[in-house]
Amino acid sequence: MKIYVSHSSKIDYMKDLYEPLRASALAKQHEFLFPHERGLDLFPTRGLFLKRGCDLVFAEVSFPSHGQGIELGWAYNAGIRIIFGSKPEAKLSITLPLLSKEFFNYTDNVDLVSKLSNYFK
Repeated sequence: MKIYVSHSSKIDYMKDLYEPLRASALAKQHEFLFPHERGLDLFPTRGLFLKRGCDLVFAEVSFPSHGQGIELGWAYNAGIRIIFGSKPEAKLSITLPLLSKEFFNYTDNVDLVSKLSNYFK
């Protein structure tokens, strides 16, 4: 399964998302698409979603982001499954439940990988 990782630029996504996901057992079973792995250059996200070039979007939504909101709208309109994860103290957008009911809170990187793994059992 191809999993696109969506996030705000307000987090340390390399350390807090990319590294733990890449090092997890999930990465041996699935292909993760990290849009800013090589910097902040624009990733062709809309085209990826229109072509159904991924099977799932994992969205870290602890920080509000207009760009991420647009991206999640594209995924939703393309019929791509979305799973949300956030820190427990995050103030979440009220529109998220309109896009997906699959949501979890996590406390650290280990908890993130563990809870995301539950969606693949």
